[in-house]
This record gives sequence, C-alpha cells and structure tokens, in this order.
Amino acid sequence: MRVVTGIVLTALVVAGCSGPVRIDPPAPQGEAAAGCERLARELPQELDGAKRRETTPRSPYVAVWGDGEIALRCGVPRPTAMNPTDTVPEVNGVAWFADPERPTLFTAVDREAYIEVTISREHTPGEVLADLAGPITKAFPH
Repeated sequence: MRVVTGIVLTALVVAGCSGPVRIDPPAPQGEAAAGCERLARELPQELDGAKRRETTPRSPYVAVWGDGEIALRCGVPRPTAMNPTDTVPEVNGVAWFADPERPTLFTAVDREAYIEVTISREHTPGEVLADLAGPITKAFPH
C-alpha cells in the first residue's frame, strides 16, 4: 500500500500545476479490465463539487476530480490491510473497505475489480462514495 500512497501524493502535488494530473494506472486483466473500461465511461464529470481532470498517462483505469483531491484507480490489488473477517459497510449497494491506517482511502471490494478511491479531507467521503455507487453498479453488475 505504500506504493499507492506515493502515487496519490504525486497526483496531489502535480495537480497544482496546469495540465493533466500525473497518476500511475493499475494494470487489470480479463473481466476486471473490461469492467474498468465500462466504469470509465460511466464516471461523472463532477463529483462533490469538483470537476473531472485529465490524467497522464491517459488510462481508462484512473480518474481524478478537482486539483487531485479525489482520485479513483480501477483494477488495483486487494487491500493488504483487509482481513477475511473484517466487516465492510455498504454505501448504496457497494461494499467499501476503509483502510484503518489511511483514513482517506476506500476500496470497493465486492466486484470483479477492486476500485480504490482516495478522498481528501475537503470532501465528504459518504457523499463521494454514494455518487460513485451508481456508476460502479452499472459497470460491474452482480
């Protein structure tokens, strides 16, 4: 998970500059990749008042809103901090694992692909996750 921390921090630092936000995309395979590509088409242009930004390198597996305060990566590995017995709350039908060591990191864990969302403290996680539930459910139906 430390690699992801660096990736998100890079996105936040670069976001202050003009141009696309730099964020390293994951490399999902098979049905996970297909679902992530469907999700990319469903994601909103605005999320919790923040407009969607371009990313570099361009990838259907990442999305960023605002000055990098909300970042989504689809097709990431299973959260290493998640235990099989952890209780995972649902928001609008999507199960989200909240990393106890990283309070701004949430991972959707009940689809063919793990979907990681980093939400800065300027945004309300419940609202962001609720707004993402519809596109995730549409791209990854049960």
